[in-house]
Amino acid sequence: MCYSAQIQADYHTFVRAFGAVVDLREFARLYAARAGGAKIKVPKALDAAFSNPVSDEERSIKALADQYRVDQATKLDHEISRQRQRLAEAERVLETRITKKALEDRRIATGKVAWCLSRWTDLQRKEPKARDSRIFPGWYAPVMISENGRRVLKPMRYQCRPQGKPAIYDTKYPGTYNARRDNLEGFWRNQFGVTHGIIVVQSFYENVSRHALEGRDLAPGEKDESVVLQFKPESRHDMLVACLWSKWCGQDGQELLSFAAITDEPPPEVAAAGHDRCIIQIRPENMSAWLTPDRTNLSAMHAILDDRPRSYFVHEMAA
Repeated sequence: MCYSAQIQADYHTFVRAFGAVVDLREFARLYAARAGGAKIKVPKALDAAFSNPVSDEERSIKALADQYRVDQATKLDHEISRQRQRLAEAERVLETRITKKALEDRRIATGKVAWCLSRWTDLQRKEPKARDSRIFPGWYAPVMISENGRRVLKPMRYQCRPQGKPAIYDTKYPGTYNARRDNLEGFWRNQFGVTHGIIVVQSFYENVSRHALEGRDLAPGEKDESVVLQFKPESRHDMLVACLWSKWCGQDGQELLSFAAITDEPPPEVAAAGHDRCIIQIRPENMSAWLTPDRTNLSAMHAILDDRPRSYFVHEMAA
């Protein structure tokens, strides 16, 4: 399963390359919810896309992103101060006697101070890094869909909650960030042929067993060890990845846009590296047909998924 991906987060690219329009109202709603305290995770590269606003809506989104960053920095300052006080108290106790509690407080406080300082520094960082565009399940990404005859870019959560399902669905089915090709007409029957989307991906990450990566069986008494691999097309081209999405509405009026990437059997080189799934690419010439599906002709949708570009994937240990 594609548990993490390096995506194209800059909405300007979608506008230039695909003629998409950006649903700024939906982005503003997302950013307002995050600034208001909702637990929403957005890649840093998506924030950076609004760093040079040219419209009132974009300026509003940038202001919300700036407010969130200031609020987070303030919370980290308070936590650093609290943990430093905890560390100082533990050191004071350890000067006179060694206690398990003081040792544990020192260990925990030292680690938390280091983490908070690292997070604080990252919040202030301006120069871009590759990891800024990496998403994980539960994070938001720009997804291109078709709406009223136009290609529209909307922010969606990378874990699909189908309309009509309870919110607890996220916990009951934590793997719904991926949609298996062999279950599109089963579990995903209300989305397949109905609500299709595309995300642009540069690379994807997978957990694999070390012994599978090394092409061997587990040795007697050896424990299964997981490693993370980053897969990239050898040609380094951007991948148009097939997705399903849903607009979920709660009884209290709450709304959620979310999506899942479609996966299939892996190409030989991915299987040889120890993983059994792979995301599906869409050819540019099939993009319009994929985004405007015909539910009465699912075979045409399967044909698009079969007519994928053949990329050779190279891999390396993730940093």
